Amino acid sequence: MNDALKNILERNSHRNLVEPIPSSEEIELIFQAALRAPDHAWLRPSSFIHVSGNGLQKLSEIFVEFAKENFDDLSEEKLEKYKNAPFRAPLIIILVSTKKDHPKVPEIEQIVSTGTAGQNIMLALNAIGYGAIWRTGSFSFNKKLSKHFDLSEDQTIVGYIYIGTPEGKKKSLPVMDTKDFVTIWD
Repeated sequence: MNDALKNILERNSHRNLVEPIPSSEEIELIFQAALRAPDHAWLRPSSFIHVSGNGLQKLSEIFVEFAKENFDDLSEEKLEKYKNAPFRAPLIIILVSTKKDHPKVPEIEQIVSTGTAGQNIMLALNAIGYGAIWRTGSFSFNKKLSKHFDLSEDQTIVGYIYIGTPEGKKKSLPVMDTKDFVTIWD
């Protein structure tokens, strides 16, 4: 089996992520990989927000402020969870999809393109020895949140990729029977 296929088949999400994070040279390669995602009509709908260091505190403050403004029955426990969420990893890449008007490329296709950019990021990270987990939840696909990130109405946060060095035992991957997922037309 070649290295590229092995990387895809062995990629796994990691919950416990610690320092070190990718170097600036590695980050450049990761973003180059992201920009190789399928992109009908070369619209370039994907962009990224790189969050580390003091940026994690800024993201924490955004999550707390947004939660207070928009969530009913917000318990102290839930608020604390949102406050601490960005600190689950030393680096977060926020995936942003920008809707571009095009007669043949609907918005959903552009969002899918950003999703594939996210997968390329995760595969690139795995290939160079880092771990990641993609998170969504209340802070994704939420137009009200855009103002907190200085995003336009045409921009949507597709997800947050938490990044670092995996710590702890690697979880085992299930063996999937492709017959459960594939319909063959002969």
